[in-house]
Amino acid sequence: MLRTNNAARLQETVRGVETMTRFALAVLSLASGVYTYLGVRGLLDGTATFVFFAAIIYAAAVSVAIYAFWTFMLRFVPLVTQAGQRAALFLTMAVGCFMIMAMSSWLNAAALAGSAALEQHLSVNLEGYVADFDAAHANALAAQSLLPDVQRAADRFGRLADDERSSGALTGTTGSGSVVQLLTQMSAQMTELSTTITTSRDQVQTLFDQGSAHLAKMRELVSGADEIGPRSDEFAAEVVQLNAVITSLQQTDVAPSVKRAAADLAAGFIAPAADGGSTDLVNRQDAVMGTVRDSVTAQSAALSAAADEILNQPKVAPHRFTPLSSAEAVLRYWSDFIPSWAGAISIDLLPVVLVLVLMIVHDAMRRESANVGDGETMTAGEMLRAMDLYRQLTGQPLVAPEAVAVVTPVEPVVVVPEAPVVVAAAEPPPTAAPAPEKPAADATVTALDVTRKPSRT
Repeated sequence: MLRTNNAARLQETVRGVETMTRFALAVLSLASGVYTYLGVRGLLDGTATFVFFAAIIYAAAVSVAIYAFWTFMLRFVPLVTQAGQRAALFLTMAVGCFMIMAMSSWLNAAALAGSAALEQHLSVNLEGYVADFDAAHANALAAQSLLPDVQRAADRFGRLADDERSSGALTGTTGSGSVVQLLTQMSAQMTELSTTITTSRDQVQTLFDQGSAHLAKMRELVSGADEIGPRSDEFAAEVVQLNAVITSLQQTDVAPSVKRAAADLAAGFIAPAADGGSTDLVNRQDAVMGTVRDSVTAQSAALSAAADEILNQPKVAPHRFTPLSSAEAVLRYWSDFIPSWAGAISIDLLPVVLVLVLMIVHDAMRRESANVGDGETMTAGEMLRAMDLYRQLTGQPLVAPEAVAVVTPVEPVVVVPEAPVVVAAAEPPPTAAPAPEKPAADATVTALDVTRKPSRT
């Protein structure tokens, strides 16, 4: 009796939740259709009317498909008991789940996280442009590190020229001779190179300010609260301006100019002829100019090596900004939006849980009622129908013994006429044959059977 009660209670509960199951499935299908509409709308091109109706039709088809598929699964999977057939249904359900994710779930994710994914795309590109701008600025400033060496060389040549002019520190003879002329020439070249580097530093600073302004605008666009589409367009415009600044920074690099100037110092060294009044002074002037040549050669080698080190640094190749749709951004940056993907997939695949629950409940009902006899579960109506069928098959009368009419015998009547005539007693009429004995089951027939079938006497 306990097993019977459990099975009946489970069956009654399943019937009670059928309406709720249909309602939940309809709501989930509708929600998936709404988010599918939002996701597919960003993928279509054309007029607003065309995009609207195309997205509506696609979303409606997705909702109907999801509702129909899970209705079939909820109806059939719990009823199948064979292992092979159930495995085939599970395989079919897996294929259906994959198709649902392909046509709906990723669009749901695009609707849930599309704007955030596009902002992520802008943020990633912003980081890349910041790195490119910093690298270009660093390369442009690298040549500024040569400025102290160039200025120091120019000052040294200038001081030597002044000392030679005032006190004859190099040749021992004061005056403005060929040595002073050579030293002044080297100092002038170094000063000119220093001026070139200093001028480029001002240009680099100006370009740096312009690039910083573009980057600030791009940061505002990334973190803004307006619609992501217009912000993405403005971001692309700022990218074009920033790439122009990065290119200008690389063109203002004076390292190549420094290298050429350093090479000219040694290759184009022109020493004036010694103009001393005596042979001894001429020899001393030649010796000093040789020393100056060696110093210029060493200075040229040092500047060329420093310039080569700067030029060997990798050049910045500004990359091109590629706008993405919300769906493409969600697919590219899927690992950053796992919660959104989980929610989008759960909307479509939550009925799997309902299918498994119904399958387990039906298995439990079958186990509970497996060892219960038919007599414990037969209702009164079923019993009456079974008894009628039994009587029809056995050919026994369908009336109760109490319903059979019995004719009682009549006592003989003696009629005395006026004349003394003896009248023989009439024979008693034959009594009705007693009804045959009924089976024990017939004794339980209710008045319903008597009224339903005509009695036979």
